[in-house]
Amino acid sequence: MSVQLLDINPRELKFTFELKKQSSCVVRLVNISDQYVVFKVKTTSPKKYCVRPNVGIIKPKSKCDFTVTMQAQRSASFDKHCKDKFLIQSTVGTSGTTEEDINPGMFAKDSGKYVEESKLRVTLVSPPQSPVLLPVNGVMKQEASNETSVRKDKLLSGVENLTPPVLAKEVEDVKSIPGAEELTRAKDLESCPSKNVEPIPVKDVEDTKLKLISHVEELKSKLNELESKLSEADTNIMKLTKERSTNIQEKEKLKQELAILRKSGRRVRVGFPFLFVCMVTVISLTVGYLLHR
Repeated sequence: MSVQLLDINPRELKFTFELKKQSSCVVRLVNISDQYVVFKVKTTSPKKYCVRPNVGIIKPKSKCDFTVTMQAQRSASFDKHCKDKFLIQSTVGTSGTTEEDINPGMFAKDSGKYVEESKLRVTLVSPPQSPVLLPVNGVMKQEASNETSVRKDKLLSGVENLTPPVLAKEVEDVKSIPGAEELTRAKDLESCPSKNVEPIPVKDVEDTKLKLISHVEELKSKLNELESKLSEADTNIMKLTKERSTNIQEKEKLKQELAILRKSGRRVRVGFPFLFVCMVTVISLTVGYLLHR
C-alpha cells in the first residue's frame, strides 16, 4: 500500500522563545483517504513538549487538530535551528476504534501493516520587540504609552501565543489578579504532563542491528547443518552405487558360468553303476545257495 493517508499542515513547528513562558503551535491533520486513520505523535524531547491529543482516529475525508505546547524554558539557550523533531505515525483503523483501543502494536511495521510516518521540524522564533516611543515636544503622549504598556503586558504574559484573539481581553482580566499567572501555569503543567508524548526510542536501530546479526548467525548455523547432511547423503549414495555395481558384476558372472555348464552338456550321474549291482547280486545268490545246501 502506497496511498497517502494524511495531509499535515504545517510541516514546520514555530515556537516563540521567551524565558519562563510557554508557546503553542496547532497542527492540522486531514484524512485524504476513504478509510478510518489512526494516528500517534512522538517527539525526541518528551520533557520539553506537551501534545494534546497525542493519539486519535480520523474519519474518512475529515480533519483533526492537535496542539503542541513548548514548556517554559528557564535557560536562555536560544537556537533558531532547533534539533528537536516530531514524528507522526498513521495507519488504517476501523470505525469502532476508540482512543483507549490505540496501542503501540497498531504501529508495528514487523506485522506487515502499512504505517505512514511524517517528520516535523522545530524552529524557534525570537519574540517581537516593543515599539520605541519618541516624545513629542518634550512630552510623551499618554495614549501611546498606554498602548505600549498593554502590548508589552500581552507579550510578557504569552497571551498572543496561547489564546485566540476573542479571549485575549478575558485572559488579561484574569491575569491582572495577583498570583493568577503562577496558578494558571501550574494548572497547565498538571493538565499537560510530559508523559502524554511517547518518546522516539533511541536504541531501535541498535536493537534492529542485533536482531539482524542473530538472524544471520542462525541462518549460517542452519546452512552448515544442511551442508553436512548433504555431504553425508552424497557418501551414502556413492556407497549404494558401488554395492549395486558389485551385485551386477556378480550376477553377470553367475550367468556366464551357467551358460558354460549348459554348453558342455555334462550330466551328473546319481546312484551305483550297473556292473557293481550285478556283482553284488551274484555274490548274494552264491552265498545263499551254499548256506542252504
